Amino acid sequence: MTMSDTNSGKQNLKQSLDFFDSRLFHDVQLARIFADSKTFADAYPKLSLPEIYAVYEKAQATEAFDLTTFIHQHFVIPDTILLTNDTDKASVKSYIESLWPKLEKQPNNIALCSLLPLSHPYVVPGGRFREIYYWDSYFTSLGLNESGRQDIIQSMILNFIDLQDTLGCIPNGNRSYFNSRSQPPVLGLMVEISLQNFEKNQTEARNQFLKHCVQGLDKEYQFWMHGKERLNADTTAIKRVVKMPNGVCLNRYWDDSTQPRPESYREDIEAAENITAANRADFYRNIRAACESGWDFSSRWLADQDDLSTIQTTHIVPIDLNCLLYKLEMLLSQFYAELFETDLSVKFAEYAQIRSDAINQYLWDEQSCFYYDFDFIQGKKTPIQSLAACLPLFSQIASKQQAKHIALKLKNSFLLEGGLVTTLNDSAQQWDAPNGWAPLQWFAVVGLMNYGFDKLSLKIMNRWMATVEQQFITDNNMMEKYNVQHSQHVAKGGEYEVQHGFGWTNGVALAFYKLLEAHNS
Repeated sequence: MTMSDTNSGKQNLKQSLDFFDSRLFHDVQLARIFADSKTFADAYPKLSLPEIYAVYEKAQATEAFDLTTFIHQHFVIPDTILLTNDTDKASVKSYIESLWPKLEKQPNNIALCSLLPLSHPYVVPGGRFREIYYWDSYFTSLGLNESGRQDIIQSMILNFIDLQDTLGCIPNGNRSYFNSRSQPPVLGLMVEISLQNFEKNQTEARNQFLKHCVQGLDKEYQFWMHGKERLNADTTAIKRVVKMPNGVCLNRYWDDSTQPRPESYREDIEAAENITAANRADFYRNIRAACESGWDFSSRWLADQDDLSTIQTTHIVPIDLNCLLYKLEMLLSQFYAELFETDLSVKFAEYAQIRSDAINQYLWDEQSCFYYDFDFIQGKKTPIQSLAACLPLFSQIASKQQAKHIALKLKNSFLLEGGLVTTLNDSAQQWDAPNGWAPLQWFAVVGLMNYGFDKLSLKIMNRWMATVEQQFITDNNMMEKYNVQHSQHVAKGGEYEVQHGFGWTNGVALAFYKLLEAHNS
């Protein structure tokens, strides 16, 4: 990406963000013209936005004005990506193979209002999700790798590094309204997949790719650690960095913006109706920070699990985020060693050890033998038990004894008829019971295998894939999430209907098929 491309990207970003601050955007979203606020946030204008604003100011004052008609005259409204099984594909595996071309998008060099241009092909999740998503792409890559699409995995890595160069972070997705938040840091995991696919005679190409990726990974690390140097006795948290009681830094989710999310504009305003005006900025930031977590929304983030208005994401030091940052530190240490940058390799290994020790000091509970998030405002662990506790096994931070306790808890409490349930709390939020999600099944299965709990891993995979296959027979589709408590029921909860597609479900399914075949062979 050239300097002119970066400058152009920043100009397009500003125009798009101005659109979200406009009276027209506000009026349309609150008029409920579209059931899902994301629809209009993703629309793009047929004329320049200043022209449309001028026309709107005159037209809306007339007696015969109709806002719905005006919007359809002046904007292109995006379609949902519908992926019904209208082929003769009889199995989940063959159906997923037929889906990849439908979910693949080609480079788009022209910014279409909120859609940020990308220079390389990419895969989208499907349904209402018409753009690349950051942490989704890692799980999607697991399946693309099994399908021989190593080219597009590499392309998506390059896209994320380009976006980071433009925005200063790897955003939630390539939409302007995601510019102020990221998602769980999984770029290193994608790079790890990609590096394994170079042939022995491609040493030079591999080294060039690795150097480019390491620059991007180091920049991502600096994004998460920004503000660390300014922490002192009076300041315990700046942006995404939190100073723990022993002086060591861990991380939290954050968003600089304190405004309603454009893609959930009406929903956020309605959710904040009973919150005092003085507290709404904090509410919006905490909502946004939960979106950065990928778990939007879950009782993990709520003071009262039945009340979204009590969301307090920025108070919480999460298990999964810190384990993924530990993994990033370890990968940077490994990659710098490959590039003969010994001092940097040693430095990141030391960072990783410090983080690992802090995770086990503050997030592990000796009494219940489980990992919990930590509320640094209250100075204590939160009471919510969730599948985030699998991440210390995935990243290999846990001791063998800790892993044994986690495995037992998963077997006795989290494993239901359709797979692993996300939390033990049944709530209206989609990242709680009774729902299960492909990414968390993957983290759990790999984590358990890391510690030799293959039998439990197989049971989880078999139950999850039985759920996926049963739903496929019923609905001819792959789902974003599943009800694992009653696997014949459709998953519910959240701000929108369960989506079809679906990138990360497809990716994890193919990866599980491979693991199951390897076990059975």
